Amino acid sequence: MISPRTLRNLRSELSRSLLAKFGIAILAVILFTAVFAPLLAPHDPTDQNLDNANVPPLGFTATENQTTSETVDGEVQIVEEEVVVNTTAEHPLGTDSLGRDVLSRTMFGARTSLLVGLFGTAIAVVLGVTVGITAGYYGGRVDDALMRFADVMLAFPSLVLAIALIGLWGQASLRIPDPLVAFGIASAEMPEDIVLPGTVIVVVALVNWVWFARVARGEALSVRDQEYVKAARSMGGSDLHVILRHVLPNSLTPILVLATIQIAAIILLESSLSFLGFSGAQLSWGFDIAQGRQYLSSSWWIATVPGLAIVAAVVGINLIGDWLRDALDPGIEGQGGAP
Repeated sequence: MISPRTLRNLRSELSRSLLAKFGIAILAVILFTAVFAPLLAPHDPTDQNLDNANVPPLGFTATENQTTSETVDGEVQIVEEEVVVNTTAEHPLGTDSLGRDVLSRTMFGARTSLLVGLFGTAIAVVLGVTVGITAGYYGGRVDDALMRFADVMLAFPSLVLAIALIGLWGQASLRIPDPLVAFGIASAEMPEDIVLPGTVIVVVALVNWVWFARVARGEALSVRDQEYVKAARSMGGSDLHVILRHVLPNSLTPILVLATIQIAAIILLESSLSFLGFSGAQLSWGFDIAQGRQYLSSSWWIATVPGLAIVAAVVGINLIGDWLRDALDPGIEGQGGAP
């Protein structure tokens, strides 16, 4: 339950912060697009049409080399010429090298990136907070053992560790029926399933749980010596009761702020893994960037559009994280969280 004081701080900081409103607006648009992608997307994102390959976005022009043959005086000659590729309102953000609609793929790609970010962060929070609270509350050898293990995890670069774990476990994907298509709300031509890269979700959680563990440990160390915790112990409260009733609720503020920021970091990590071909999901921003990298000189929009989507999502989430930090952190003077 959020306290009235916390709600006041959140509203007060939001009313003063234009950047926070901008971040919420960006994220709201991306979330709305991801949830209702089958209704909003103009085309099936997997539908290929080579006759419409590399069509530029509206307002831009592009040329491509076209090779034809013709017979001159009984001899076949090869003729190369530059042909202007016309834009079309049917594909407002253009098409890729296989004629797939870039706008539709970007909308559906938001689903993969956001789901990996949310589920990966949720698992990392549960695992990291459990380890951190346990280490901070009990201290001693328990603290030393858990935190030294966390330090070992921090010694490995996150991307290298993620690639190693995916190489060990393989690519496992979970297919979830799209409710909008299953219930006939969206067109049956849209993809029937939402492909969730299960291995990637677990891997990004294992890579990022350490940050939550360190923050939770620090909070537990400061809370366990408070008078109300000592009183709960003296009244016969079990360790589990004290942790769940007193230590954990009073440690949630920095964990919540960190979780918001980590969603953005996990989206970047998932995009990197998709770019390198380790995700297993073909409707992903990182995958589309990888598909368009060889066309940057001629068909720049194939990689640029999903790249801009990643930038927008990360910026929006980070702005929300800054708003939560300013509103909830009582140590920042002059902000919404200041007493």
